[in-house]
Amino acid sequence: MSNTSTIRPPSKRGDTLFGILTAGSAALTLLLLGGIIVSLFVASWPTIKAFGLQFLLTADWDPPNDSYGALVPIYGTLVTSLIALIIAVPVSFGIALFLTELAPPWLRRPLGTAIELLAAVPSIVYGMWGLLVFAPIFGKYVQAPLGATLGKVPVIGNLFAGPPIGIGLLCAGVILAIMIIPYISAVMRDVFEVTPVMLKEAGYGMGCTTWEVIWKIILPHTKVGVIGGVMLGLGRALGETMAVTFVIGNTNYLNDISLFSPGNSITSALANEFAEAAPGLHTSALMELGLILFLITFLVLVASKILLARLSSNGR
Repeated sequence: MSNTSTIRPPSKRGDTLFGILTAGSAALTLLLLGGIIVSLFVASWPTIKAFGLQFLLTADWDPPNDSYGALVPIYGTLVTSLIALIIAVPVSFGIALFLTELAPPWLRRPLGTAIELLAAVPSIVYGMWGLLVFAPIFGKYVQAPLGATLGKVPVIGNLFAGPPIGIGLLCAGVILAIMIIPYISAVMRDVFEVTPVMLKEAGYGMGCTTWEVIWKIILPHTKVGVIGGVMLGLGRALGETMAVTFVIGNTNYLNDISLFSPGNSITSALANEFAEAAPGLHTSALMELGLILFLITFLVLVASKILLARLSSNGR
């Protein structure tokens, strides 16, 4: 006699339990995010109430007199991150293309591993190396020539004016660039490798040069991944703390727009002052700096999502 009549259909309890667990994990993540936003806003409320929008527009930071303005840290955060992107994106692009298209097979793996190992170096090591080794060399052999050449050019010369002391906004941006190159180049290399080989061979078969294959085939096919890697590096640059704290100079003055001048960033201000901040407006001002950094990161993420959506729609 057949036993098929006694076979029970598979239970859906496992699927139901799995669905509940995954939904709960997603909800927990959103709750934690909401809790962070609410806690930052509540802790920042005293300075929001006391200074309003002037907090974003003034450069005065005077804890003894309870006078606070976030312009210098915001300016330092944005400028150093922009410098890091300007340097890191072309270098990462070249590294990724060399590893995927030009490097001999025997060199690809060791060179790729060596570049990725840079991401494993602690940020405080970058900061100490930047302050003790890189900054003196940078001031003597990079800032001094830049000041003697570009510093004499009208308008843009203001960016390279001042004494070449090594530390400052430009030095911090270069250190950030070194730190984010492994992240951007690793993502770019991975997305370049997923380009179908037949597309590249078809390009070479039609007589395209290596650059034409890269520009007209590989990049259009991987543009979404490339932008994702750039956004990953930007997020890393915006949130970096210890390396920037060592080399940015940690001053709350905005006398000129020179990149040689010492400055401050949101993360370095928090690292330097939070442990010693007195309860009241000082602590609240630091918490509002954290809230501003959160909003900047959120806006960058939203902008990248919009850009990726437009690129995807245009690609169709």
